Amino acid sequence: MRRVLLPHHIAADPAPAGAAVHSFAGHSMGTTWSVRLAAAPDKPVPEELQELLQQQLDIVVAEMSHWEADSNLGRFNRAAAGTWHVLPRAFFDVLTYAVEVGRLSGDAYDPSAGNIVNRWGFGPSNGSLHYEDPAFTAPAPDEVERLRAQRLASRIQLDPDRKRAYQPGRVQLDLSAVAKGYSVDRLAYFLSHHGVKHFLAEVGGELRGAGMRPDGQPWWVELEPLPDSGLPGMVLALHGLSVATSGDYRKFFMHGGQRYAHTIDPRTAMPVANGLASVTVVHPQCMAADAWSTALTVLGPQHGLAMAERQGLAARFVLRDGDGPACTELISSAMQAMLDEDE
Repeated sequence: MRRVLLPHHIAADPAPAGAAVHSFAGHSMGTTWSVRLAAAPDKPVPEELQELLQQQLDIVVAEMSHWEADSNLGRFNRAAAGTWHVLPRAFFDVLTYAVEVGRLSGDAYDPSAGNIVNRWGFGPSNGSLHYEDPAFTAPAPDEVERLRAQRLASRIQLDPDRKRAYQPGRVQLDLSAVAKGYSVDRLAYFLSHHGVKHFLAEVGGELRGAGMRPDGQPWWVELEPLPDSGLPGMVLALHGLSVATSGDYRKFFMHGGQRYAHTIDPRTAMPVANGLASVTVVHPQCMAADAWSTALTVLGPQHGLAMAERQGLAARFVLRDGDGPACTELISSAMQAMLDEDE
């Protein structure tokens, strides 16, 4: 049985007659990016488009990367306590959205929890070892409690009128759960602004599609499968939609027989351990899909599904059945409404 997710609205705007697919690709944010677009034969694709797309992603890195010391975010993280900092417009908007998702999710996501992420070995060093370093050790319970208390005591403040953020001291911003999705949106905005209506943009596995392929089909993508999970496959028509997945199989380490995944619960200062293998969110904006897939992962299958229902999110939760590869799934009503099954 093949399961298909379809958008509720399909624009009556086919790809140009005789259109060809042009592909572009590169590297950014420690991963790869790609763009495929359908262009009419009488409208040649500019030779400089590859460079222009790369420039859009370079801007995101220069503003929001917590791996680059000289980024705007890096300078904010090193700023003195009790100081205000005017941020670039895009950076401020992404940070504002991240803070809002944190508020709506009851702190299941917190962009100012970088110190916790770093100490668990999943961020830039900043005095902490990476989890793959042979000398890395997981924090002891008393250190976890100190990290948790520090996050509660040091919260950023935002000034929307002046587009600035307040550094209370020792706050380490980490936008890795939202900036990649935003970068996909940025590529989409750039292409649309330049008259490209039919494309598929991707950064590190997060995707956004618009329009149609030359063969009249939408841009089909498969939701990330888990080997031997026992779950039937699911494909999505990315037509005016984005998709992002958060999973515990991407970055993790084993300690004492327990899996410690890269997704951190800011409320406990611990990696999540709720049995979720992955959460996928489908949304018009990739930034939203990216942020919410992380927040729902932290909330877990029961509370995450309830949150998805309250927010009207199309979400799929894949839950491990014990220690084996077999999994079960939960699907929100918004995603269920998109589901079509073809025997």
